[in-house]
Amino acid sequence: MDHYTKLILGLDLHHIANSLMSIMCVLMCITSCGKTQRVSSQSHTEKVEWGYETENGPNVWAQLSPEYFLCAEGRHQSPIDLVNPTPAKLPPIPYEYHPTSMNIRNTGHTIEVACPEGNWIEVDGTRYELLQFHFHAPSEHTVAGKPFDMEAHFVHKSEDGTLAVVGLLIESGRHKDAFDPIWSHLPTVPGETQRIENVTKDGSLIVDPRLMFSPNDQVEDVAPSRFGDYYRYDGSLTTPPCSEGVKWIVLTTPIEMSEAQIAAFKAIFNGNNRPVQPLNGRKLFMDTNEDG
Repeated sequence: MDHYTKLILGLDLHHIANSLMSIMCVLMCITSCGKTQRVSSQSHTEKVEWGYETENGPNVWAQLSPEYFLCAEGRHQSPIDLVNPTPAKLPPIPYEYHPTSMNIRNTGHTIEVACPEGNWIEVDGTRYELLQFHFHAPSEHTVAGKPFDMEAHFVHKSEDGTLAVVGLLIESGRHKDAFDPIWSHLPTVPGETQRIENVTKDGSLIVDPRLMFSPNDQVEDVAPSRFGDYYRYDGSLTTPPCSEGVKWIVLTTPIEMSEAQIAAFKAIFNGNNRPVQPLNGRKLFMDTNEDG
């Protein structure tokens, strides 16, 4: 092999080596970019579950998802401090609830009792069907700065999708028999569901929301019944996405639960309450039902 042939062959080998190096670099870049895209995709699809701890609690709800922006930017948020209400003669709010079977679920945020159709309230001439009720400890609403041991929220929905929530404040006191069917089936594991059937002859498993609202455990033998004195204001859901346009009715007279009943709930959920939010110029009314 002469000198010229060796030179050409050497150049060809050098060219081939450079080509191979270039191909390897391209492949490495593609692989690296693919990994980067996959990691980036994962970071956008992974969603932090909201809750009540420092890392996922009310102060950062809006940062967990764009869907939760109202939790920070909303102007009509709930709960609020119920203080200095404007007295007003508001129309009575009739309700009709029936003893029924219900599903009790641990949502991971609260104990929620799903209700079948046929239970409703009427607000401003519109009927709202009871969807579910759930509990917070301590209470979310406060009265002149005072929190209560617990609060129950009865969530209703109209045909056009508007929500109306009845808030029931709960303080420590006498045992409340009306909650026994639920309290004897409290699911402790997130996602767990218990079902209550009205099958006992003595009625011990009958869930009757009317008795839950009654401070003296008495129910009028009329239908529909009417709520007593209540606060009224326009607000929002107290959990993400903090949607506004919710009609709030919070009964002024709290009911009592025993310390044991309250402790049983707090053993599962304690601190699942959103802090009170600014009123931001909204009107808070209180009806005294003087004629009803």
